[in-house]
Amino acid sequence: MADILLVEDNEELAELIQVFLKRDGFSVERVFCGEEAVQLIREEQKYKLLILDICLPGMDGFAICRIIRESWNLPILVISARTGREDKLNGYELGADDYMEKPVDIELLSAKIKALLQRTYGTLQDARILKSGGIEVDTEARKVFLEGRELELNVKEYELLLLFVKNPGKTLHKDYIFGEIWGLDCFSENQTLTVHIKMLRKKIEKNPREPERIRTVWGIGYRYEEI
Repeated sequence: MADILLVEDNEELAELIQVFLKRDGFSVERVFCGEEAVQLIREEQKYKLLILDICLPGMDGFAICRIIRESWNLPILVISARTGREDKLNGYELGADDYMEKPVDIELLSAKIKALLQRTYGTLQDARILKSGGIEVDTEARKVFLEGRELELNVKEYELLLLFVKNPGKTLHKDYIFGEIWGLDCFSENQTLTVHIKMLRKKIEKNPREPERIRTVWGIGYRYEEI
């Protein structure tokens, strides 16, 4: 499940934002046009926050703001090269919760996201700490605890576990997991995923040979179970 839906038609900027926010503990799904964004929100209704460009192909960001506000209370953070006073006022009047100018300061963007989540959903602690059975993930400190004991995980093990914890009970395809953790353009082989699953199981399963948390779905991928 993605925390954030990013609507940005500049692929390079979208990838930069996605990578940085992922390192900050957020999961980000990105689309490049307004119509697709509205459709996803209408069908999925799973996102905690919308990051929205104004200048988009087809439906612009102002139109998206208007549509979203008619039916949902989803927090909206606008990022735009349109920095005039009238554009900002229009954005706020149509329902934007915050408005950032491009070029975007990525660290400031992350801080604004955390503030919006804190105001909308409760304390910053709630947004920062993920709990799943006996596993607790501190996404800000990038630490993981099992039954109160801190685990020593490498970067990919941490990212892999975080992806599972955010998607309990869902069968995730191997290609999807590999793309999320290593990137679609990575030159590593899918065997890399198998190796990391094996290493992660050794650290979180009572019996890695009979895993209860990370279940293999043969021919498809893996499913994470909260126990």
